Amino acid sequence: MGIATFPESILATPLKPLAEKVVLVTGGSRGIGRAICRELSQRGAIVAINYRQSRALAENLGEQIRHTGEECEIFQGDVSDRVQARRVVHDVLDHFHHVDVLVNNAGITRDRSFRKMTDEEWLEVIDTNLNSVFYCTSAVLPAMIERNYGRIVNIASFVGQSGNFGQVNYSASKGGVIAFTKALALELAKHNITVNAISPGFTSTDMVSAVPSEVKGQLLSRIPLRRFAEPEEIAKAVAFLICDGDYITGQQINVNGGIYM
Repeated sequence: MGIATFPESILATPLKPLAEKVVLVTGGSRGIGRAICRELSQRGAIVAINYRQSRALAENLGEQIRHTGEECEIFQGDVSDRVQARRVVHDVLDHFHHVDVLVNNAGITRDRSFRKMTDEEWLEVIDTNLNSVFYCTSAVLPAMIERNYGRIVNIASFVGQSGNFGQVNYSASKGGVIAFTKALALELAKHNITVNAISPGFTSTDMVSAVPSEVKGQLLSRIPLRRFAEPEEIAKAVAFLICDGDYITGQQINVNGGIYM
């Protein structure tokens, strides 16, 4: 039975289990990513907040986290671009010298029926939602392997399991994230690196807010719990995998109100 060589932080406590752990969250300035940054910082993590365009939101989040006494930094970069994605990871490593946790959260939608979908709408979603996971993970892996420790959490979606009308591109990208998770978990287990996915259902973020009211009603009627998830509920599932999921790898946790079982 293998034993991890990475020492537990002497500062870690039951209330701050992630003390001295460096966590990189892609797309961390808004929505689910923002909630993840807050949740993990509350557990003592040093948070590296990646953002693409929302600098004001990222700076505001950084100020909020520092106000609580925790450490964080913001890192700009479009992780859908392989050069920028790897530069973001290298910037974080240069600044903090290690990354213990990677949360691949960055994601977009470009919804349209398949017959009307353009090449650009397909590629933009695949690049942001799926290719970014490859770029960021491949960049951070050498440092994790060297330390014989790592936690990778990928934010997928229930539509990667069930499909959804008008979201062939999004469904394909998130289904790819789930398959990526399972295959990579097999390869990295020997290095004490776990790889898991969270598959949220419809969540109260800007994406859902932009949906017309009548469509929201239709969506709610499909959810057994009759409400959308809060971003904080997704963040708590991420925190569980990182803080308490040492013997969990290659899995997906569905946080979807029962819309897909």
